[in-house]
Amino acid sequence: MSTFPQPDPKDRPARLTVGVVGAGRVGPALAASLQLAGHRPVAVSGVSDASKRRAAQLLPDVPLVSPEQVLERAELVLLTVPDDALPGLVEGLAETGAVRPGQLLVHTSGRYGARVLDPALRAGALPLALHPAMTFTGTPVDVQRLAGCSFGVTAPEELRLAAEALVIEMGGEPEWIAEESRPLYHAALALGANHLVTLVAESMELLRLAGVEAPDRMLGPLLGAALDNALRSGDGALTGPVARGDAGTVAAHVAELRRHAPQTVAGYLAMARATADRALAHGLLKPELAEDLLGVLANGTEGDAG
Repeated sequence: MSTFPQPDPKDRPARLTVGVVGAGRVGPALAASLQLAGHRPVAVSGVSDASKRRAAQLLPDVPLVSPEQVLERAELVLLTVPDDALPGLVEGLAETGAVRPGQLLVHTSGRYGARVLDPALRAGALPLALHPAMTFTGTPVDVQRLAGCSFGVTAPEELRLAAEALVIEMGGEPEWIAEESRPLYHAALALGANHLVTLVAESMELLRLAGVEAPDRMLGPLLGAALDNALRSGDGALTGPVARGDAGTVAAHVAELRRHAPQTVAGYLAMARATADRALAHGLLKPELAEDLLGVLANGTEGDAG
């Protein structure tokens, strides 16, 4: 639940026409959220069939046009393309004269701050970087999930209030990120969220191999509690054989993984070493137990190399 006040849309001045360049999972959801705040989506661009379906579902009756036409029609433009495509898109739009002075140009890349929009800034646009710290499905549920979602906000100081206001209108909570900190900020989110999906998927696969019929049902309460404990207590929530220094158990894990799922061994060893380091640093793992444990982990690595 957002802690920021949410005034009635009709009481908010300066409603804007909104355009979306790149109808992936993020853009249509943000535009739909802005529409709930009283803004008016007027144009969207998308190439793939999936993009067109998302646009039709989340932004019905909004015309599909070219990126240049989106900028021609909209006062606020959401650039929601993949990170690697963003610099070239901005340069291309600026070079073709599509960018208008006074136009709000917003990108949603976690990696980049406002500086990637410099070509548009030179053309007179107002650059904003608004990255929602959320995973998107490309369905209407995404609009609901924006309520209380943190956004990494980067913009010129004179546009800071405007950037934060847009986030609040979408039901989000602005978190200011310095330009030079954007790559680290994005790496932190990827480490936590993207890698979590990989870990959970691998865990479910292993449980199925072990004969568990409903691994999702087994993991749900466990992972929910682990996540809650981690968010509340940080490293104090560490538990399990690595944190306890149970070297024999960890060795048995590695042996079983080599036998049944060798592709998971490297990831297990890497996470176990990181867990051991953190448990040692916070006094959870006794030094006298750590030596045997780290030896098992080192031997496991040598086994990978062999």
